[in-house]
Amino acid sequence: MKIAVVGSYGVGLTMRVPRFPSAGETVSGGSFASEHGGKGSNQAIGAARLGARVSFLTAIGDDAHGRAARELWAREDVDAERVVTAQGPTMVGFIEVDPSGENRIAIAPGALDELDAEAVEAFRPEIERADVLVVSMEIPRAAVAAALRIGRLCGTRTLLNPAPARRLPDEVWADIDVITPNQTEAPVLLGLVADHGLDDVALATMLQQRTGGCAILTRGGHGALIADAEGVRPVQAHAVANVVDTTGAGDSFTAALAVGLATARSVDAAAELAAAAGAHAVTVAGVIPSLPTAEQLGLPRPTQNGEAR
Repeated sequence: MKIAVVGSYGVGLTMRVPRFPSAGETVSGGSFASEHGGKGSNQAIGAARLGARVSFLTAIGDDAHGRAARELWAREDVDAERVVTAQGPTMVGFIEVDPSGENRIAIAPGALDELDAEAVEAFRPEIERADVLVVSMEIPRAAVAAALRIGRLCGTRTLLNPAPARRLPDEVWADIDVITPNQTEAPVLLGLVADHGLDDVALATMLQQRTGGCAILTRGGHGALIADAEGVRPVQAHAVANVVDTTGAGDSFTAALAVGLATARSVDAAAELAAAAGAHAVTVAGVIPSLPTAEQLGLPRPTQNGEAR
């Protein structure tokens, strides 16, 4: 199975704090760590760990962070041959995590602002060869739209993880086969006001109607909802005894969903696999360490050519 990913790479600067500070307040007693991040990179690594052959497109700086990223992708068997080296610095994100595992994130995009439609066009051969194209939205809107359009033209199944959420142009919706927002992102994508009054079933239905394909609304500890031509149905959450860090759960979910779809599983079976991956991720601190392997999810162990055995 082959997966192409168009998205972001950045360095995550994580501060674990006793509690989130209020405006103008300083909270001491935290601990600090620097780690690899970026939704696209996380999803590419997550899919590779689950046995996929993965090609990745992003933009990084000509700096220490960028060089470390290339070393990471080499270790994780992610093909980064077409990654762009930009003029700006590699993206940096600052993450606060409280004792319950909840997080707040702020991002300085840097090099990612230079990822354009021309770079995505150069990535077309990888998209064409892929079973699934995964796109996330920490990159410029033009690159998102170009990737989805090329995926549609190539006949490759497109999966949009719309994070961070922003309203999508009308012409983009038809190029999305599967969209995976959470409860906060869904109203933003749909252009709804804050007090829209719609429940999750209504939101999932509206998303599905916009794409004409499939919407999977993720709901944290309450599982997810699938909305497609067959209607709306739940995906049960996996029970987790101890939530350590929710930061990587969404990326783990998306990576496993892409793998499930690429291996010709039904949407329901792929979503079940994704739920298991997301549940595993919240039990481990840090994003990269939390991304599960095939063995950890009970999948057949992949061989060197990416096929299961």
